[in-house]
Amino acid sequence: MHLVKALGAQITGWFIAILALRLVDSVQPSPWGLLLMQGGFAAATAWWMRAPPWWIPIHLAFSPLILLALRAQIAPGWYLGIFLLLAAVFWPTLRSRVPLFLTNRATADTLLRILPSGPFRLIDLGCGTGGLLAYLARSRPDAHFVGLENAPLPLLVARILTRKLPNCAIRGGDLWAEPLHEYDVVYAFLAPPPMGKLGRKAARELRAGAQLISNSFALPDRAPARTIHARRGTRTLYVYEFSGAAEKPAKRASVPPLAIPAAEA
Repeated sequence: MHLVKALGAQITGWFIAILALRLVDSVQPSPWGLLLMQGGFAAATAWWMRAPPWWIPIHLAFSPLILLALRAQIAPGWYLGIFLLLAAVFWPTLRSRVPLFLTNRATADTLLRILPSGPFRLIDLGCGTGGLLAYLARSRPDAHFVGLENAPLPLLVARILTRKLPNCAIRGGDLWAEPLHEYDVVYAFLAPPPMGKLGRKAARELRAGAQLISNSFALPDRAPARTIHARRGTRTLYVYEFSGAAEKPAKRASVPPLAIPAAEA
């Protein structure tokens, strides 16, 4: 769906740019001016279509970069290599609608301070390149950390970064297929679209006393138990607590049928 929107935004950008040139004959922009104008119209169209924010700079730069590449006479093999590299990082984003977000050090320090004091199991749903888990695993050798990532290149980097850490494991897979009942803490730095689904999954699967900590994005239908701001940055951690079986709706108690005495003759 995002690719269809992106293509539609680019086509609309060209249509508006050409229409504007026809309406204003006295203005003849340079090729760079035309491409920048088309990129601006494409970006505005993408914003109007409510495309994810990271599409806006892509639309702005797409046509100028094409012209720049043509003038540089880059060998065709480089295009294939760049495409494969980008696909290895961002291809899962097209399906999951979750771009690659990396947790900064200030937020990692804040997260480290609020983790349980005793041994625990934590899973990072979408661990990216694994920098956060490597930092946490070194800081808390008494805990066990699991990272889940479905983009091939970040997954490879995460495995390399954590290969010497016995209390950290990195796996490839879909976060929606991962059972959460065995974890004490679930950490997620996703995006707004899947947060409602994540909240429902956590309510179904997390055991009593477990926590879901979301970086920057709140659950739409649940109030956090705590909201914590990183000291040196703009990131916010939303901490949700779950009560296990109490999250499930209680079953109605069976009521025996009311006995009605027969009327006397």
